[in-house]
Amino acid sequence: MMHYAALMDNNAGALAAAIGAKVRSERQARKWTLDQLAEHSGVSRRMLINVEQGTANPSVTTLLRLSDALGIGLQALVAVPQTKPVKVVRAGDAPALWTGESGGRGVLLAGTTPPDILELWDWTLAPGDRHDSEPHVRGTKEILQVREGTVTVTVGDHAEVLEIDDAISFASDVPHSYANEGTEPARFSLTVFEPGVGAGTKTEASHD
Repeated sequence: MMHYAALMDNNAGALAAAIGAKVRSERQARKWTLDQLAEHSGVSRRMLINVEQGTANPSVTTLLRLSDALGIGLQALVAVPQTKPVKVVRAGDAPALWTGESGGRGVLLAGTTPPDILELWDWTLAPGDRHDSEPHVRGTKEILQVREGTVTVTVGDHAEVLEIDDAISFASDVPHSYANEGTEPARFSLTVFEPGVGAGTKTEASHD
């Protein structure tokens, strides 16, 4: 299983603790028990306990399931609270929420607040890396542009091989994946649009 690389960094404990505190405070604000959050998110009660205690190493699937269930968006779950109207993320400060078995990383650079969430990601895939994603919630869309190397994007049963400066847009409420089937590292920018987060509708499918 692929886990977020931030927990491999020196600030791993601080990030895990911050995520745990955020999950706990959001759950308590809704007056939900652990069992209720488990039901809404599809995350096991045992994992929730570990997350809230800051001892878990959850996959990005778990983080996204929790952020969707709580209706706060992934950026709000992993970021330090900010009151300024403009948020600047300096180079090197954004959390890497995914790491591939061959060394690739998925870094969440920025994101907006609910209800209509927009996320900007910077992805690198080492040769042989592949990221498989479950369907996002209904209405989610993605736009991807390759900056280095070659990336194979599969959406449902349809696959496209993209080279430098190629771009693709697609509805990501179906299974999809990004893969580097070449021999050189690949890098791409990814924008994710997820509408209606926190609007009171239960997540139909979570994403990785």
